[in-house]
Formats: sequence, C-alpha cells, structure tokens
Amino acid sequence: MRFEDPAADFVLAVARVFGGRPPDLVVSGINKGWNLGDDVTYSGTVSGAFEGALLGIPAIAISLRATSGTYDFGPSARAALTLAAALLQHPLPSRTFLNINLPHGEPKGFRVTVQAARNHITSVGERRDPKGRPYYWIEEGEDAWQPHDRSDYQAVHDGYVSVTPLHPDLTAHHALAAVEELMIEDAVIE
Repeated sequence: MRFEDPAADFVLAVARVFGGRPPDLVVSGINKGWNLGDDVTYSGTVSGAFEGALLGIPAIAISLRATSGTYDFGPSARAALTLAAALLQHPLPSRTFLNINLPHGEPKGFRVTVQAARNHITSVGERRDPKGRPYYWIEEGEDAWQPHDRSDYQAVHDGYVSVTPLHPDLTAHHALAAVEELMIEDAVIE
C-alpha cells in the first residue's frame, strides 16, 4: 500500500517496515525547493519530520533552493549529516524537530533561525479556455517576505544554512488571555 502523503508513508513505515520499533532518526528530504516561513504548514517534507517528532523520534526536514538547472545535493547531504550527528549526540527537547533550508551553491555556514512571515495577498484572475469559457486562477498578488534579521528566509538569502527548531504545538500561547476575555461566563450557545 502506498499513500501520496509523506506523513502517512512514515507512519506506515514505522508500523510495518520497522515492526513498530521506531528508527533512531528521521531525515525527511532532501526537498527540491525551500520550506521557509509559513510554507512549513503545507510541506510534505516538514510533515515527515513533524510525524517523527510526534512519535518522539529525533527528526530533520531538509530542503534546498529550487532551480531550473541540475540539483547539487552535496551541500545539503553534508549539512544533514552534520546536523544529524549533532542531534543524536545532543537531543532536542521532546516533540521538537529541525527544519533545515540551504541556499544555492556552497553555504557560508549555519544560522539558527526563526520562521519568516510573508505578506500573502492573493488575487483572482479571470481567464478563458480554448472554447472561450471563463475560468478563474488564484494568483499571488503580493508575496513579499517581511524583513527579520534572524529569519530562515534571510539566512538562505545571505548564503547560510537555515536551522529552525519547530514543534507540533500550534497553540497561539500569546493569545490565550485575549481569547479568555472573549468568553462570557455561563454563556449559552443557541
């Protein structure tokens, strides 16, 4: 059985291929194209490492810049090996994994980073098919990265390997008090 979902593939592999005994380390990738900032939310590569973290397995997601030419996986493989060895020697806190992104070419070094944020403003364009019927295409109206000196985007833009620790808890902890203020004691939902 083959799923078209890296996370499902991983769960299946642990359950069946490894006989329920988890591997020592999960390395998801090397992905052809970055998984930076907000993009981690829909990345299959990050999802594979995410699943490892959920199962308590040290995990890495690794991606390199997309290119129209030939991919050189050498720098990415060396970065993955370096970080995998370090991770096995010095485990991260529970349910934490690394999202690693590499620039094109030989990197200048490593930077510990935070997720970048983008200004996502979409537009919808109307087009015509060969028979003249209208259809609509969702386009990116603006897709600029917000400046941040410590972001993953800035690191790869500057030529460094970006190393971002992530975890599955998507709770907006900073907003808990604001949400509590929204709640009306003894409110009845109709």
